[in-house]
Amino acid sequence: MKVIICGAGQVGWQIARQLSGEKNDVTVVDVNADLVRRATETLDVQGVVGFASHPDVLEKAGARDADMIIAATHSDEVNMVTCQIAQAVFNVTRKIARVRAQSYLSDAYSDLYTQDRLAIDVVISPEHEVAEAALQRLAAPATFDTEVFMGGRAQLLGIQLTEDCPVLNTPLRQLNELFSTLRAIVVGVRREGRLFAPEPGDQLLAEDQIYVFTHSEDVNRCLEIFGKKNKKQERLVIIGAGNVGLGVAIALEKRSARVRTKIIEKDRPTAERAADALERTIVLNGDGMDMDLLMEAAIDRADAVLAVTDDDKTNLLVSVRAKQAGCPMAIALVNDPTLAPLMAPLDIDAYINPRATTVSSILRHIRHGRVRHVYAIGDAEAELIEAQVMSTSPLAGKLIRDVEFPEGVLVGAVMKSGDKVLKPTGDLRIEAGDVIALFAMAKDVTEVERLLLVSIDFF
Repeated sequence: MKVIICGAGQVGWQIARQLSGEKNDVTVVDVNADLVRRATETLDVQGVVGFASHPDVLEKAGARDADMIIAATHSDEVNMVTCQIAQAVFNVTRKIARVRAQSYLSDAYSDLYTQDRLAIDVVISPEHEVAEAALQRLAAPATFDTEVFMGGRAQLLGIQLTEDCPVLNTPLRQLNELFSTLRAIVVGVRREGRLFAPEPGDQLLAEDQIYVFTHSEDVNRCLEIFGKKNKKQERLVIIGAGNVGLGVAIALEKRSARVRTKIIEKDRPTAERAADALERTIVLNGDGMDMDLLMEAAIDRADAVLAVTDDDKTNLLVSVRAKQAGCPMAIALVNDPTLAPLMAPLDIDAYINPRATTVSSILRHIRHGRVRHVYAIGDAEAELIEAQVMSTSPLAGKLIRDVEFPEGVLVGAVMKSGDKVLKPTGDLRIEAGDVIALFAMAKDVTEVERLLLVSIDFF
């Protein structure tokens, strides 16, 4: 597949890395020559320096025979015009645009993104995606990462193991025997910074970060087995009333189960806009780093603090102060992935990486139509892929034990007709039409797509 990626920032670079690693023909376009040089020197991609919305630049990038264009520059307007030019001049089949301004995303203007108007096939809103990720983290406070699959019937849980975990040093094979009715499987383990797909004989150690794929009904039992407990969130303090913080507060106000929410926002006009948009949420104007203001927001009685300003260091420091003041849970928005190793030493319970969240959203829309969901794990080190098994797939009609999966691939669950989610066992037969969830290390994604008979050249 020939893909043009407009914007060589964090998101564009990550998408380029992902697609070029899967042997696609990728061209990166950016007005910043240094970013283009970084992409071409570190990735197997071509680069073009120039404005992505200019027809001559797109022509130079090969738009006449491109299958897809992903517009992920920092400008909404450039992204929109780029997709329009790609359609009107070059007739590019698939066009994805990253759009951040909430005004463009209003339901009142949803018909803008059609072939005869702005010609955008998929609109990705990073703030909306991050707000959704924050809500998921709040719903599973005992985890550092979580994502919903199979129409809400299954979940991926990221769990940090501690010394008091009751199943440490127990082989995974034995865990499956001890908890035979638990519809959950450990699909990934990060140990000393390295992520891998575990084998049945592997044991879990303290300080491991594990990824567990589980039936939604078994989430609480699963957490208890690994020494965690989910606590209902009734009081929340949000630091930052930008699009993410405001989006979370609005979503919480719409829920039937009331959550008492307070927002602290340093910028007065932003705080006033948030106060106007919210009905039950208390908005405080001031610096979230101010301990007196945190105490005024009753941080010591809050169940969680969500730090989502546009500054990573502020989010980290506010989270630390909130924990010191007695708040039991802190979630921080962190754009810089190199700061992730600081989470555990700083006692921050979970973090949200906007880049990874946005990349996952884009990947979801560039796979073949039978791929229903893709979630990028870590720094795109692995993916959790949910797909429907086609009748022509090598998987169809086989027992799981008879499928030669790559070493870095594990089955998380299989959903049969009637929406019944089953734990993967060796004697479970995969049928055409089943929905399967697969954990795959990045190097094995192409082989997984071959097994699913889902080429990413989907036109």
